[in-house]
Amino acid sequence: MYANRYQANAGGRSIGIVAAFAINGGVVAALVFAGPTIVSGVAPTVLEAINIPVDEPPPPEPMPRERTERVEPMPAPLPYRPDPRVDLPAPDRTDLILAPLPPAPIPFDTGNIGNATMPAAEPSPVAPVMTGAEIDPRFAGRFQPDYPAAERRAEISGRVTVRVRVGADGRVKAVERIAAASDGLFEATRRQALSAWRFRPATSDGVAIESWKVMTVRFELE
Repeated sequence: MYANRYQANAGGRSIGIVAAFAINGGVVAALVFAGPTIVSGVAPTVLEAINIPVDEPPPPEPMPRERTERVEPMPAPLPYRPDPRVDLPAPDRTDLILAPLPPAPIPFDTGNIGNATMPAAEPSPVAPVMTGAEIDPRFAGRFQPDYPAAERRAEISGRVTVRVRVGADGRVKAVERIAAASDGLFEATRRQALSAWRFRPATSDGVAIESWKVMTVRFELE
């Protein structure tokens, strides 16, 4: 079995080799017969060159150059020369009248040489705090005088206004008549003021002082 298979394979290979040689030989023969045919004794024809004028191409245009701005150098500074002074003539003004300047104030001399100063302003005096005399409420029931008997019988009534001087101790030092319905009513008021009236004295910055005070007493019949 193995022998038949080997022989069959060997026969196939021989046929392939023969076929390959035949194909290669045909290709070579075709190349040989396809080449140009050269006839002996006949020179090749040479074509004469004909000079045909040809226009020369125009020269290439030059490439544009980049424009560069030219920077002018800074001029050197000129040496300083002051302008010449020209004295112009003064205008003729006859209508211009200059008023004289007021005199300078004279400084106050304090007595020191070379030191002239204005006097210092004196501080304004501060008024003291004043309070007037007032009735002492502890003695308020003693201010009404007794009705004089003669005035009662005569049926005389009315008011008595006096001006009393109150001392620093609150007692009445003097009595002055301002108005009275009768002499008897004034006399009764004066006696009562000097003996029984008591006041809280007036003060100046808290200090008790004498002062004057006006008082009025009324006498009325029942």
